[in-house]
Amino acid sequence: MNSFEEKIVIITGGGKSLLSNGKCGSIGYGIATAFAKEKANLVLTGRNIQKLLDAKFDLESKYRIKVLAIPADIAPSQDNEKLVNSVVRQAINAFGRIDVLVNNAQSSVAGISLAQHTTSDFDLALYSGLFATFYYMRACYPYLARVRGSVINFASGAGLFGSQGQSSYAAAKEGIRGLSRVAATEWAKDHINVNVLCPLAWTVQLEQFKKTHPEAYNLNVKVPPMGHFADPETEIGRICLQLASPDFKYMTGETITVEGGLGLRP
Repeated sequence: MNSFEEKIVIITGGGKSLLSNGKCGSIGYGIATAFAKEKANLVLTGRNIQKLLDAKFDLESKYRIKVLAIPADIAPSQDNEKLVNSVVRQAINAFGRIDVLVNNAQSSVAGISLAQHTTSDFDLALYSGLFATFYYMRACYPYLARVRGSVINFASGAGLFGSQGQSSYAAAKEGIRGLSRVAATEWAKDHINVNVLCPLAWTVQLEQFKKTHPEAYNLNVKVPPMGHFADPETEIGRICLQLASPDFKYMTGETITVEGGLGLRP
């Protein structure tokens, strides 16, 4: 029996997106694929219902698992707490447990200087990223505590290294890192490990960023020393599997830079 067989994994931003070359262009879907191959059942959330349904169809048909696809967009001027609680309640009603929470969803504007950023720009990044991570962690906590589960949150080198034109995105991501460290301390007694990944993968968002803001792209995005951007499934999703496995339970509160040697730091 695989270690994730019959386990339940919630992945935010888990819809299926494809690059212009037809390859996987979504970190969330890459993570979902990695867990699906290990027979975990999935709860996928996101803004685009069609992308969620595409992911559900592909993963269920290929790997014979169960996927619950729930549209959910954390945004200003709505009851986000109620929305997240509904997602978690549907997950429990369908599966009875939650073993792993992966907070991957994030929206933001890019290529706009701090001086030109608006409150709306900041709201977009903070709500879709930081607030979403907070609400999902809080709602899932009782169920993760029952099974000594795992949380994997996503930050970015944009926050670690201060990328130009990424102020709201970087602020949201650094907020997620701070929140994760506190949770790692507070939830250690429950044997819940909480870690952060800062990935550099070639995604639909990065592909679009290159097309729409070539100058900002050239300033901020470099090919890693490894010579390629990460594959969302094999080079990011597989790391998530390890962080959620029993072998890595003692690792908590850590930020792991997955940038092919580009994100070196002390």
